[in-house]
Amino acid sequence: MPKNIDELLKQYRSIWNNRLLGADEKSSEEILLEAIKRELLDENSHPRIRKSKYEKYYSAIRRVIDSSIAGEAKLLLIELHNEIMDELS
Repeated sequence: MPKNIDELLKQYRSIWNNRLLGADEKSSEEILLEAIKRELLDENSHPRIRKSKYEKYYSAIRRVIDSSIAGEAKLLLIELHNEIMDELS
């Protein structure tokens, strides 16, 4: 994990329009990892319209790349998405 996980979480939130991501009692790292996992599993959508984790991975990576956050933050978020996809596969 990067040194400033709080900043990375802030960047992630900015990509997702400041979506509420987790409870205050959890660490920034836990919140970020859970948010990425929920996004890849499409748990924010109704079960009947959920997409596959591969479709969600593609759209999540595209959203990170197209965002205006710093290049280093983009790379770190893409790495986290890759790690979580490996766990889910």
